[in-house]
Parts: sequence; structure tokens; C-alpha cells
Amino acid sequence: MQSLEKTQTRSDGGVSMKSAMPWIFSAVMLVLMPFIFQSNSAITIMNQMAITIVFALSYNMLLGQGGMLSFGHAVYMGVGGFVCVHVMNWEIFGSIPLPLLPLLGGVFGMILASMVGYFSTRKAGTVFAMISLGVGELIAACSVIIVVFFGGEEGVSGDRTYGMPFFGVEFLSQIEVYYLTAGWLLISALLMYLFSRTPIGRMANAVRDNPERAEFLGYSSRWVRYNSFVAAGFFAGIAGGLFAINYEILTEENLNLTTSGSILLVTFLGGVGVFFGPVVGAIVFTLLQTVLSLETEIWSLYVGALFVATVMFFPSGLAGVMQLHIAPIKLGTWRLLVMPYIITLVPAIICILGLSGLIELLFHARHTAIGETEMTLFWVTFQHTEILPWVVFAVKAVVGFWLARKNAPQMMDAWHRANKPDGADT
Repeated sequence: MQSLEKTQTRSDGGVSMKSAMPWIFSAVMLVLMPFIFQSNSAITIMNQMAITIVFALSYNMLLGQGGMLSFGHAVYMGVGGFVCVHVMNWEIFGSIPLPLLPLLGGVFGMILASMVGYFSTRKAGTVFAMISLGVGELIAACSVIIVVFFGGEEGVSGDRTYGMPFFGVEFLSQIEVYYLTAGWLLISALLMYLFSRTPIGRMANAVRDNPERAEFLGYSSRWVRYNSFVAAGFFAGIAGGLFAINYEILTEENLNLTTSGSILLVTFLGGVGVFFGPVVGAIVFTLLQTVLSLETEIWSLYVGALFVATVMFFPSGLAGVMQLHIAPIKLGTWRLLVMPYIITLVPAIICILGLSGLIELLFHARHTAIGETEMTLFWVTFQHTEILPWVVFAVKAVVGFWLARKNAPQMMDAWHRANKPDGADT
């Protein structure tokens, strides 16, 4: 009996350590990232990425876990951020440690969510989505009317350096703000993960999949949705507080429909069916928004195309696609996918680059000033009036598409074989 108990203890300890490893790895990576990417611009991008991750994970509590499609989730982040900016301008701010400020934003985001959720969570599906849209538009309109709180078109600004130093740290530099943001990212992500493992989080999944059966078992679908809604508002408010600390200014843009639509795009892009899906989506979206926008004015066109392609062909999102490869890795058959992926995906990338080149040529030809024919694309400078660039990009698009389509059946066959224990044909 004692040996059995020792075995169970070792087993439980092993499971706990295995569960903790992703969090330990994430914490180590968050600490090391500023040493890998040392420029101020890189640290700024990482700050933005961390804030977007917290915001996207909070939205996933609604959509992915509770099945509530919201078009106004940005208002809870925005209100939490506005409260934090106002607190920065009060004299009492000098006696408040700056790391506690996101918690205040979370509390006010939760208060607003508790009021809105009281009537919006009575319904689900399309009705809930329309109510969230109406509330989002209402508060966005109030941001222009209630100038005292929202600051009108100019917004509200503050200064984080007026806060009480935290163990001697005054948060004057971006690297100090990064570690503050990274700490809250790790804490918020862990708390949201633990919430998904609680009975309320489990019942949110049940209500999402079959509310009638949940009601039959004695659970109130409305109150399950309400609790998830309030919790999501709390973490959205934390994201707003982190935004206020990082940028020291908030405007109407932080709580309008565009921001709510962006976080919906981020969550779908990463995958709503996987907890870390919004993390992947936030990283990809932030890189596209910050890096790609420096290279082209029509970066949003490519982001929109990626979103449409993800919804149509990869409904589980990028994280779902990553999860699908766990089985071949465990079976040891992943090597069967290497060559088919290369001969299919490389031509597909060439096709995408060719189409992008044609789009950029067309945009430059239509929107540049008369006489400005020179443009730089893919680190090559040429004239858009020349025929050669058009021919080269068109050939890349056509040949890449033809090769990708020709090799796609071979890739699918390799995929089916890689998901069989012996990797053999049947």
C-alpha cells in the first residue's frame, strides 16, 4: 500500500511538473527577450504584443469558451485604460505603486461588464452579438459627448513617472515598462487558464455547445454566461491599464468598433478552440501591423486576406493547425511531411509573393503623384512603368499556383499516411 501511494505521489508530481513546464518556459522567454531584441523599437513592439495577448485571451473567454460573439469588447479595455490615465493625473497617484494600476483598470472593466452583462447575457447568439454592438457604439459615441472623462477627440494623457517607485524602479525606460507588462501578462494568462479549469469555466464550454442540456442538468445558462462575461471584462480592463502605462494616452480609438473588430480578427486568426490560440494570433497580428505597415501602405489588405483564408480553410486557426501536427510527431511519422510540404508550400509562397507584387505595382501606379514612377519592392528598386516587373510577378504568381496545385494531392496523401501508426498506405 505504501509503495502504491509513493507511486501515485511521484505520478502526480510528474503531471504537475509537466503542466508547469510551459509556464516556466514562457516566464524564462519573457525575461530573456529584451536581451535577444535590444532595440527600443523591438521592446515597444513586444510591449504592444503583450497587451494584445492579454486582450485577446480575455476575448477568448467570451467567444472560445462561452460561445458569445461580442462586437463591443473594446469598451471594457478602453474604460479601464481611461480610468488608469485619470488616476495618473491625481495627486494620490504619487502614493500608488505603478504595478498596481492595471488591477484598478481591471476592477473598473469588471464593474462595467457586470452592468452590461446583467441584461446582455440574458440572450445568446445573434441577439447577444447585436446588443454588444449597440453597447459598443453607444459608449464610443459617449466618448465624444462626455469630454470630462473621455477627453473628446484629443483623448486623455497621463505620466506614469509620477507614481510611487516600486522597489526603487521609477519606470522611466521602456525596458522597465516591458518587465511590468510581461509580469502582468504571465499573471493574467495563468489566471485565465485556471479560470477555464474551474467548474464555471467547464460549464461555459457546456453552455456554448448545448445550452438546453446544461439547463436540463440544473445549471443556469444565463448566469454561466454572466460570470464569464464579468471575468472577461476584468482582464480586458487589465489590458487597458497596461495600454495606459505603456502609451500614456487613450483616445476614442481605444474603445470603438474598429478595435473590437481587430481583437475578433486576432482571436479567430490564432484559433478560438485552443487556449494559446489568441497568443499566436496576437503575435502574428502585431508583427503584421507593425513590421508590414512599414513596408506597404496596404498592409491591412493582406491581413484581411489572411483572415479570410484562415476562416475558410483553417477554421481552427493557426494554433489548431499547429495542434494537428502533434499526432505525427508522437507517432514519429513527421518526416513523411517534410518533402511534400516543401514542394507544395514553397510554390504557394512564391505565388503569394507574385500576387503581392502585382497588387503593389497596381497600387503604386494608381496612387502615386504624376512623374513618380520609381518604387522599391522586395529590396529591389525599379520603375512601375516598365513591363519587366509586371511580367516577372505575373509569371511567379501563375507558375507558383500551378506547382502548388499540382503537388497538393501528394501533400494530402503524405498527411494521411503520417497520421497512421505505421505511416503505411492502406
